[in-house]
Parts: sequence; structure tokens; C-alpha cells
Amino acid sequence: MSQSLKQPNRLKEGGRIDRARRLSFTYNGKTYQGHAGDTLASALLANGVDVVNRSFKYSRPRGIVAAGAEEPNALVQLGSNEAAQVPNVRATQQALFDGLVARSTNGWPNVQRDAMSLVGKLGGRFMPPGFYYKTFMAPASMWMTYEKFIRKGAGLGRSPMERDPDSYDHLNQHCDLLVIGAGPAGLAAALTAARAGARVILCDEQEELGGSLLDSRELLDDRPAAQWAEQAVAELAECANVTLLPRTTANGYHDHHFVTLHERRTEHLGETAPTVDGVRSTRSRMHRVRAGQVLLATGAHERPLVYAGNDVPGNLVAGAVSTYIRRYGVVPGNRLVLSVSNDHAYRAALDWDEAGREVVAIVDARRHPDGELVEQARARGIRIIEGSAVIEAKGDKRVSGARVATIDAEAFTVTGQAETLACDTIASSGGYSPVIHLASHTGARPTWNEEILGFVPSLVKGVHAAGSARGVHDLAGGLADGMAKAREALTALGRSADAIELPRADVIREGQACALYQVPHEKPTLRAPKQFVDLQNDVTAAAIELATREGFESIEHVKRYTAMGFGTDQGKLGNINGMAIAARCLGKSIPEVGTTVFRPNYTPVTFGAIVGRHCRDLFDPERYTALHQWHVEHGAEFEDVGQWKRPWYFPRTVDGKKESMDEAVARECLAVREKVGILDASTLGKIDIQGPDAREFLGRIYTNKWAKLAPGRARYGLMCKDDGMLMDDGTTSCLAENHFLMTTTTGGAAGVMEWLELWHQTEWPELDVTFTSVTDQWATMTVTGPEARKLLGEITDIDLDRDAFKFMDWREGKVADVPARVFRISFTGELAYEINVQANYAMHVWKTLFEHGEKYGLTPYGTETMHVLRAEKGFIIAGQDTDGSVTPEDLGMQWAIGYDKPNSWVGKRALSRPDTRRTDRKQLVGLRPKDPSVVLEEGAQIVFDPDHAIPMPMVGHVTSSYYSPTLKSGFALAVVKGGHQRMGETVYLPMVDGKTHAAEIVGTIFVDPKGERQNV
Repeated sequence: MSQSLKQPNRLKEGGRIDRARRLSFTYNGKTYQGHAGDTLASALLANGVDVVNRSFKYSRPRGIVAAGAEEPNALVQLGSNEAAQVPNVRATQQALFDGLVARSTNGWPNVQRDAMSLVGKLGGRFMPPGFYYKTFMAPASMWMTYEKFIRKGAGLGRSPMERDPDSYDHLNQHCDLLVIGAGPAGLAAALTAARAGARVILCDEQEELGGSLLDSRELLDDRPAAQWAEQAVAELAECANVTLLPRTTANGYHDHHFVTLHERRTEHLGETAPTVDGVRSTRSRMHRVRAGQVLLATGAHERPLVYAGNDVPGNLVAGAVSTYIRRYGVVPGNRLVLSVSNDHAYRAALDWDEAGREVVAIVDARRHPDGELVEQARARGIRIIEGSAVIEAKGDKRVSGARVATIDAEAFTVTGQAETLACDTIASSGGYSPVIHLASHTGARPTWNEEILGFVPSLVKGVHAAGSARGVHDLAGGLADGMAKAREALTALGRSADAIELPRADVIREGQACALYQVPHEKPTLRAPKQFVDLQNDVTAAAIELATREGFESIEHVKRYTAMGFGTDQGKLGNINGMAIAARCLGKSIPEVGTTVFRPNYTPVTFGAIVGRHCRDLFDPERYTALHQWHVEHGAEFEDVGQWKRPWYFPRTVDGKKESMDEAVARECLAVREKVGILDASTLGKIDIQGPDAREFLGRIYTNKWAKLAPGRARYGLMCKDDGMLMDDGTTSCLAENHFLMTTTTGGAAGVMEWLELWHQTEWPELDVTFTSVTDQWATMTVTGPEARKLLGEITDIDLDRDAFKFMDWREGKVADVPARVFRISFTGELAYEINVQANYAMHVWKTLFEHGEKYGLTPYGTETMHVLRAEKGFIIAGQDTDGSVTPEDLGMQWAIGYDKPNSWVGKRALSRPDTRRTDRKQLVGLRPKDPSVVLEEGAQIVFDPDHAIPMPMVGHVTSSYYSPTLKSGFALAVVKGGHQRMGETVYLPMVDGKTHAAEIVGTIFVDPKGERQNV
């Protein structure tokens, strides 16, 4: 072994670890030892590892601060190989397993000697808050150089580059009562509800259920509190109506008591999930819980004090010291100075003393502390320095001393000479902040409670908070509160629950805490050594003070300007301190300043857990048309369009040689232009619209007129977003006076349906109209080409005469003896008929068409050919030739806009804005390459001057580009600035390979500009 097996900070006895099971792990390339029951954090501390990471912004050495989800520094990269990489795992939440491999997320070439540490020494001067807004702006020519270094220095951890070997899943669950947090309040609540027969889910983010009871000094029924917790958990485990979920974090509280729980199922066993009985276990699971009532027993986070040098390794929150000693048998140092503002934190000094290590002093900001724990400390001979605080921690990669001075917390001043105490560990406590994150996810703003010096949750109906989550911090009160809130929750469900017998807990008398957030220094905040508020994001007290001086008064603005509470930390340790500092600087109270908004997720969740089984082949459902099997049997190549498998092209094999796509598409194009082709268009979105106000609704949602469209006629329409940009297009046919059938693009069908319902339900609920998606009910076959009338005429009873059945008409009749609707609509510019039949009859009609079509040269064609044919006619595809920034006028489609309609329509106002009226907007044009053999790249950028110095002004891009066998040349559609006024001009397209193509701007219609073919 490359490291000692002694674990210098491990106590010889105590803790909840299994000392008989020794585990080996690697951190930053060195091998260490730990025990089953350790977290990675406790094992690192046991081995005397001080520096676990480098800070995000200043690259300062950082050590472990906390023991749970609130840990801001100890973010690690897990994994021994590329596929197993997991970034930004909290060492405090990662259970130790044999063979674990981890390393720091920051630090180059290593965490001990980081080349970026110079930034930390100079950063206060050159990297103030908002420096990224203020610097690197000039000279512009240097930006590419700046960017390389900024990108290299940014980020935490890295994503894996190989396929994840693990699988993940989702589970939908329902319960009467969801209890979040398995500490004293949560266990009491779960027992109360379970004994009443309610369905209960109890979850907790720790490895074991029990919360603070697992490292408590207090007794329940004259026994260690942990023993009662074990007994309670054992009883709940035997209840059939209870689901216990350890290692499970409630990450998001959503509407209607829908809560997402992230269960780390096998992450404590190895870096990949094990195989059990030949079946690979899942790595983690997302529980999607619908609860009748929710009880938040999420506890509280201890606030560290903000003082100079409080980020040097060896600075911890007081509660973490107790947790590591009592739960893991680890003392994170030898000589402790404890700086507090409350009695509860005295437990850290008492635990430290009992572990046989030296407590140098307890520094209490209060003048005359007199609680029971204070008396216990005095009885042990521990020095208590009253009315004082640690104003500065000394040391670089480990605390070497603490500067202590008397202070006036209210006046924010140092009132006496500083004394330096030699020590290697400083623990601090400024009070306890209820964990209000989940309650805040509902949108309810928390309220300030002056008695506990913290925010407490405001609760929506059906949500209850108990114990420390609402400021009831004493053990006896937490147990009673958990039981009472569970009974309230069950009463709200119409159930009753008897009071249960709770264990007896002694009430410990504690003195009143004092309000202390930032400790004053002899120097002003802006000149004092750095005092960190948000350790993860390197936000200092000076940064917050500077933000308020620069005019940021809203706490949300301060947050965004300084990055306080960003990242994976979400303000768990620092937000209250940051708000208090902002309040002091603004001359306001904390409740006047308020708190920031917390949003899901509470802690990071892997993408695997979010996706669950919805990946690879299960990511999207595959949708097949009724004719899919025929396409497969005839060798179609497919492409995915809006979840549908659509035939892309139909390659033939001649003399043992299979056609390429280009060859197949050329053949299919010529077949349509010269004879007759057939396309499976069943995937087009089809929405049945009915009601007395259907016409009025269409007039409001489309840009053109619909009031006078007669039954038997169809009309092309454009649909805009409310910003005036084209959203979708398609034809809508009048089936009867108050009955219409709307078609949409394949990929836009669901979005259009949602859009119609949105406007109807929220803006125009007075309109009597209904919408029904009938896409799957109707199969659509498009027969198109010069021979289309002859072919269809052989198998239908519909009169296809040109004058009887005109372009944009539709008729009902029979096709191949099947009831059908036939629409004379063309997306190719050729004579065309769209045959719609009930989907179950589609295969019969399709085969009948081929039986009769052989003599006409009937050829199936796919989407690629359809794209070529429609582009030759200048027909757009929404989403390809448009990108959310194109108006109908940009497309040259003013003819489809009813500016003189009596009713307003979605997007009309936006089209009158000065920006949409500009003549230099990007407008749709055709491009004809000067070299006919060139097929321009779709997406290629367009410039007017190919010799312009880089960076060249980009004036547009190619939206669609193909080779036309009809034109015997390449051609393209593109958007170009002011393109409609530039007909005949030459533009240039510089390519990545150094070539530059020239093309002439022409009209968008390349074939049959007068439309004679579709009207024959």
C-alpha cells in the first residue's frame, strides 16, 4: 500500500462504521483505507487529507466543510475508466466502496500545486463581481485568445465520453402521506401514519434512516437516541403499507403534490451496478410520486460564520465536527477553536473533548452565555471567550491559527485587541436555517422568523412541515411536532390517527442565540482578507458589498451579479449570510431584503436517472403508417420525421448493383415529372375542427381569410406565432359549413394541436369549437404526375374531369371500392390527388393502385424526392426553410396575408413592428450555382464580398439544396438580407475546405413558373 493503514484521524472506537470491513480506495492517484459505513468524505478526513479541491473562481485550496448535502467544496469526479465517469459527486454523500476511484474536479497539474492558484492571490483585484461583464471586451481581435483560457479555466468536472454501461429506471408511486426526511420528526410522523393504516412513503437522502439521531448526544427513554431510531425503522420496515427509501433525495416538488425522488440504488456498491441472478441492477431510480399529503421533515442546515480566511482547509461547521466524530469515529484535527453564536453548537466542543483531542477555546459572540451545554463545557475546564468571535483564520493549505477579538455584532465593529490561538481546526456556527427548498418549489415565499433567526416555509394546501424544517429544533419538540403534523395530514385526507407514545427526551435548557452572520474585521470588508459567503462559487462579503454599492438592491439581482447561490450548492450554507450582508449594506432588515427563489433540483441528478429507460431504442416511440410493411418489403430506406418512420427513397437493384440515394432520387423525380409517382403521406398531421365558431377561429389563427370558403374547397394557410414569425403551414378543407379538416407538417402536428387548444382555452374560450386529432385514423396516398388522372380514374367513381374537379377541390366517393376523400392538392407542382381512406383499408387501396399503375409506370417515391420536387416549385418546409425568425413577407407570401380581414389574427400586430418592416431582413430567394454541377451545402453561409477580411459579414444561409434531374443542375433556396431586391446579383459561399462557390440570386420557382402542370 502506498499510504499508511493507520488512518491518523480515526478513533480507536466509536462511530457506526464496520471496523471489521476494511475498504481500499484511490483519491487523486493515492491509495487510502476506510471502512464500510464511511462516506468518501469521512474516509478522507480519517486519512488526514486536508485539501480536497480547488475553488471554482480563485483556485484556492479547499477542504471539507460539512457532512451532508450542504457540502460546497468536496465535489469529486468518480470513475476508474472513461465510461464510468461521474462528475460533481459530493464526497459527503458518496458511500465508500472497495475499489472506489475519485479525484478532485479542479486543480492542475494537481490539487496541491495548482497553476491557477496565482488567480486566487490576485483575483480579488482583477476578478471582482461581474468581471466577465467588464473585461475581455477589447481589443476584439484578442477575443479568440481570451476564450481559450476562459474555457480551460471554467467548469467543474467533465462528462464521460463513452457510453454509460448502466441502466436507470422510473417508478410511478402513489401514497396517502409522503414523509420527506427520516430524522426525529420524520420518523415520528411515519410511525403515526403507519399505525393508522395509511399508505406511507418515507425517504431520506442519507445512507441510513435516522437523520440527526444517528449522531445525537441525547437520550431517548434513557437510551442513545440512535437506538430508538433503529427500533422505529425496524417497525416501519415490517409494515406492508410503508415504503422506506434511504439514499433517496426529494429533488423537486411540483403541482398537485407531485414529487420526484431520486434513489441512488447501487451507487454505494461499486462504480457500475452489480448483476444479481444474471440480471443487471439499475444504477438509480426516479420515483414519480403522487401523494395525498406531503410532510416536510427536511431538517435544518447549520450556518457557518463569515470571517476572514474562512475557506482555508480546517474550517468546518460545528455540526459536521460532531457528525464525523460520533457517526464515523473521525476527529478532523487535533486542536479545535469553536466560534459560535448559540448553545447548540457547543456539542462540537464536548464531542471533541470526549474524543481526547484539545479544545483550545470556545469563542462565543454573546456576552453571558448560560445554557446547560455552556455549563458542561465550563465544568470540563474548556476556556470560553465571551463577547468575541474568530475574526480571521490563519494558514494556507491547513488552518494554523485563529485570530480572536471582542466584537460588537450590532455595530459591526471589532472592539478589542486580537489574540492569536494556535490550532489546526476552526468550527463555527451562526445558527440554523430550516431547509425550505422544497416548499419554495411550489412558488410560496418563505417568511422570516426572528425567534429562530431563519426563514420558515410558507405552505400550500396539503403540505405540512415538522421539526427543524419549521424551526422546532429541540429533540422532544421535533418528535411531538412530527406526530402532530402527521395527524393533521391524515385528518385532511378524511382519516383519523391516534396519538402514539413517543420516547421520553430531556429538554435541554439553551440560552438565546444572537444574530451574527458576518464577523467584523479590523479592516473594512473591501480591504480585509477574503471573507467567503458562498464557498462553491467563491462569493465573498466584499463582492456583495460591492454589488450593493453598484446599485444592485434586489436580492435576486445581487445573486445573479455575484453568483451567490448558483451551481450545485443552491445557497444551502451561504444564502442567509449573503442576505444579511446585503441587508446591512442597504440599511434594511433581512425580511425586507427577502430571499432568493429556489428551484428544482435540490441536489444534482444524473441525466441517466432523469431519462430512465427512455433512451436508445426506448427514447422515442416509433410510429409506423398502415403501409409500413409494404415499404419494408420493397426495400425502402427510412428516415425519422416527428417519430414516424417515413420512406426516404426506394433504391432498386439492377444486375446485382443497388442504386445510391442520388440515383434513386433522380429516377423517382423523373417518374413523377414524366409519368406518375405515389407517396405515402399518411404522416401529415390531420386535425378535425368542428363547431359554430370554427370559421371565426380559423380566421384568427391563420393569416388569411376563411369566412367564405365553401364546402368542397380547400385553402392553403399560414400560421404565425404571436411574434409574427411563421410557425406552420398546410391546407385546410371545408367538409361542411361548420366542419373543417386541417393538415399540418408531420413534425408540427402535436405542436399545432397544442397551439390551437392554448388559444381556445386561454384567449378565446367564448368560441364554440372543438379539435380532434385524426392523424392515425386516416391514411393518405398522394398520386402525382401527368398520368395521375388516368390511373385514379380506373378505380374510382369520382368524376375527375378537370372542370368538375378543380385544383384545390375535394370530393367524396369510392376508391378501390373503399369510401374515400380525395383532395386535388399538389406539393410537387404536378397534377396530383391525395387519397384519404380509413387506415385499415390503406393497404388494399395501395396495392390496387399498383395493380392498375404498372402500365403507367407507377413509381413509389420517398421524402427526399418529395423535397426536391417541392423545392423546384419554391414550396417551403416549415422548420427547414424557416427557423422561427422568418415572417410570411420574408418568404414572399404576402398573397397569403389578410391584412384587410375584419378580425385580428395571431401575429398581425407583430408584423407592423418596425423590425418586421425592414427591407434588409433575410428574405427567401432561389440560388442557381454558377457551376451547374455544384450542390450547395445546406446551412452554408452567404456573403456579398468573398474578399472581405475575416470575420466576414454573413448575410444569409442556404435552407434547402438539391440536384435537380429536371434542371440537370444544382439549385437551392436560401434566405438573404434584402434578397427580394437583389434578383440577378451574385453572392458567394465560402466553404470550410477553402473553396468559394458563386451563385446567382433568382426567383424561388425553378420549374413551371405559371403553374400549368397542376391545373391540367
